[in-house]
Amino acid sequence: ILLPVAVGGVGALFQPGEWYAGLQKPPWNPPNSVFGPVWTALYIAMGVAAWRVWRHGGWARQREALGLFLAQLAANAIWTPLFFGAQALGRALADLVLIIVLAALTARRFWAVDRIAGGIFVPYLVWLLYALSLNAAILWLN
Repeated sequence: ILLPVAVGGVGALFQPGEWYAGLQKPPWNPPNSVFGPVWTALYIAMGVAAWRVWRHGGWARQREALGLFLAQLAANAIWTPLFFGAQALGRALADLVLIIVLAALTARRFWAVDRIAGGIFVPYLVWLLYALSLNAAILWLN
């Protein structure tokens, strides 16, 4: 559980700031105060899902599922520095597509091992699709 929460901590190093405040945003963009609690809950949920899969034989038996989990988590860790740090909206959007693909593969593999673990990934995937719409709209508008 601590690993995904630590990845979320990396994101906290890159605050939106004045640059982000000056961007045009779509009408469905929530207040900044929504992002922290939602991401925290999602990171904790991802950790619980990974723990549930880990209980089915650890790394030795769940290498593929846990490897996908780590890959999507690594891609997730890159998005915030790309978007807020480098202000590279297009690269952040491409990274988000990669996160979604890896998270979907992770969810599918987790589902095969533990249906609850796979189900835990559904809200994360929904949020990622929402984030994709926001990132794409902000790129388009700016």
